[in-house]
Amino acid sequence: MNTSQIEMVSLEQLVPQNHAYRRLKELLKFPSIIRAAKVKESSVGAIGYTIPRLIMCLILQFMEDTSDREFERFIAENIAAKWFCGFVLLEKTPDFTTVCKFRNSIGTHRLGKMFGEVKRQLQAQNYCSEVFTFVDSSALISKLNLWEERDKAITAGYETLNNEVLPEVSADPEAKIGAKNAHKFWYGFKKHTAMDMQSGMITKVAVTPANVSDADGVRHVLPGSGAVAGDKGMVGAIGEIRRRGLHSMIILRNNMKDKNADLDRWITKLRSPYERVFSKQNNRVRYKGVVKNQGAEFLYAMAFNFRRLLALNPA
Repeated sequence: MNTSQIEMVSLEQLVPQNHAYRRLKELLKFPSIIRAAKVKESSVGAIGYTIPRLIMCLILQFMEDTSDREFERFIAENIAAKWFCGFVLLEKTPDFTTVCKFRNSIGTHRLGKMFGEVKRQLQAQNYCSEVFTFVDSSALISKLNLWEERDKAITAGYETLNNEVLPEVSADPEAKIGAKNAHKFWYGFKKHTAMDMQSGMITKVAVTPANVSDADGVRHVLPGSGAVAGDKGMVGAIGEIRRRGLHSMIILRNNMKDKNADLDRWITKLRSPYERVFSKQNNRVRYKGVVKNQGAEFLYAMAFNFRRLLALNPA
C-alpha cells in the first residue's frame, strides 16, 4: 500500500547557515537601520506588507541591482530573499508597482537617514575611521537622449542646444550636459563620492547636475577629519579642504609652483585601487531629477558597503 508523507519545514531551515544574507544580518543591526528612517505607516502606506519588510525589499533590490519588475520575480522565486525580507514561504510578496510606490513615498531624506545609520554601525565596528578619505566625481548618464530635445530647440528657434536652453525643452530640466575633457561629454548628472581608504567603504555620496565642477561638488562629501586624497580635478577644493582643518592630498597640476612630482606619484598609487572600483560601477541613472537619483545613490552606497563588509568578513 502506497502512503504519502508530508514533511514540515520552515523557511529558516531552507536558508543555509553560511548564506551571505544570513551573514549580513549577523554583522549589522537592521532593525536600527529601519528605525532610523522614522517611517510611519500612515504617512506612506505599507499596503499590507508592513514598513520593515518593504524597507528590506528596497535594500535587497539595490544589493541585487534589479529593476522593479526584475525584483518582483526575484523575491517571488528566491527563498533566501523571502527570508531576508521577513516573508514566510507561501506568503504573497510585493509586485513591482508596490515597490515603486513605496520607494517614491519614503523619500530621499529618509533614505539618507538609513545610510547614516549604516555608517554609524560601521564606524562602531572600526571600519570607517576616516583617517584617509578618497574623493572622486563620476558621470551619471540620463536615461533620456537628446534627439527630441534637439528637435524642440530647433523648432523654438534656438541656434544651439546647451545648458541654458535645456530647461526649456528637456523632459528632465535638472539634467545637464557635463564634460570630462574637451572630447568627452555626457547628459545627466554627476556623483561625488567619499570612500574610507582603510576599509574601502563609502562614507558620503552626493548627486549634482552634470555641469557642476568636481571641486564644487566634492564640498558636499568632505569628511569631518583626516586627510583627503583626490585627482587634479579637485584642485579648486584645496582651499575649502584646508579651511575645514583637513589635510590635502590632492594631486596638483603640472604648472603649479608647489607641485611635488614624487609625492603626487605616491598619492596616485594610493588612489588607484579605489579609482578602479568606481570605473566599474553602473553609471546609468534610473530616475529623473537630482533628488530621486540622490535617493538611489544612498541605496547603492548602502548595498556597496554591505558587499564590502561581507568581503572583509568571509564566512
